[in-house]
Amino acid sequence: MLSQRQLFLNHVAQTSVTPLALEIEKAEGVYLFDTSGKKYIDLIAGISVSNVGHRHPNVVAAIKNQLDKYMHLMVYEYVQSPQVNLAKALSDILPENLSASYFVNSGSEAIEGAMKLAKRYTGSSEIISFKNAYHGSTHGSLSIMGSEEFKNAYRPLLPDTKQIEYNNRDQLKEITSKTACVVVETIQGEAGAIVPQNDFLVGLRKRCSEVGALMISDEIQCGFGRTGKLFAFEHFNFVPDILCLAKGMGGGMPIGAFVSSQEIMSTLTNNPILGHITTFGGHPVSCAASLATLNVIFEEKLVASVSEKEALFRTMLVHPKIKSIHGQGLLLAIEFDSYEENKRIIDTCIENGVITDWFLFNAHSMRIAPPLTISLDEIKTACAVILAAI
Repeated sequence: MLSQRQLFLNHVAQTSVTPLALEIEKAEGVYLFDTSGKKYIDLIAGISVSNVGHRHPNVVAAIKNQLDKYMHLMVYEYVQSPQVNLAKALSDILPENLSASYFVNSGSEAIEGAMKLAKRYTGSSEIISFKNAYHGSTHGSLSIMGSEEFKNAYRPLLPDTKQIEYNNRDQLKEITSKTACVVVETIQGEAGAIVPQNDFLVGLRKRCSEVGALMISDEIQCGFGRTGKLFAFEHFNFVPDILCLAKGMGGGMPIGAFVSSQEIMSTLTNNPILGHITTFGGHPVSCAASLATLNVIFEEKLVASVSEKEALFRTMLVHPKIKSIHGQGLLLAIEFDSYEENKRIIDTCIENGVITDWFLFNAHSMRIAPPLTISLDEIKTACAVILAAI
């Protein structure tokens, strides 16, 4: 009889020749447990997914309650209360121009839909994004990724795309009347938690408005409380035309959304009808889980606790080999001299019960993105393991 590990290697498609291959049997709160019973503190939360912790009881209850009613019906035409209630809840907490949600299954799908919507609304085709940006791995989102290394094997990609430098206000002049949209991570994730500087996003908002381009904010990784605000754009004094969400939105269930105004979103209804189509987007079980997740964030005041937890990580993670700490809230990048040093420290952390990893475009930095529910004592324990590993 082959082991689960061997079956995994034989039959589950791999994207790395050396997968970590931890066999996790159970997850609860900020902890993962492997098949031997070993406990790990999860400092990456499934890459910023489990913001309210693994298997939060309120989220599990909402899923079970919805399962007793119905699962998939049809995305179109039917009034499904999980979708309606979630869309209303998002509208209530977002600015007035972000009132209509199109639900999808993932962040990549949210980006794909947002790009189509911008091209349809503006009548333009050029899409601008940023160097070291990550927006997903499907063909369209790959086209606006800011890493040539990840793109070159899959060309040709979407035409009429280009990248400019994040935090470089001089390059905003590249945005013109030919630009349909600019897609920007409010905080660049895979670049190593890079925060906008000197009102860069205010300047980007102004330039988009001047030339008639739509500003698309990718908050797939930094949304739902991770930065110390419910949505990261609230830190930086601007409002996007389209907001892309996923990851922490579902409490562990697959869901994403692109959100805009009724005026902009209505362009998907005609010429052609069904201007964007999804079979499983807005699945009622995922929507129920998402609404429960949002309620947990509010009821447990998780956003209010983020700044204190960030400060504790920054206070404790002081060591001559730590060059800097980038990021905001509980999306932090701990910078070391090299990938090799970072990998050694990460591997040692995992051996000693703390799961972390690196960033796609910043391999010499360690990712800190735990569930927002992590306690101060759990942070102290995790930091002690990291320092010992260093």
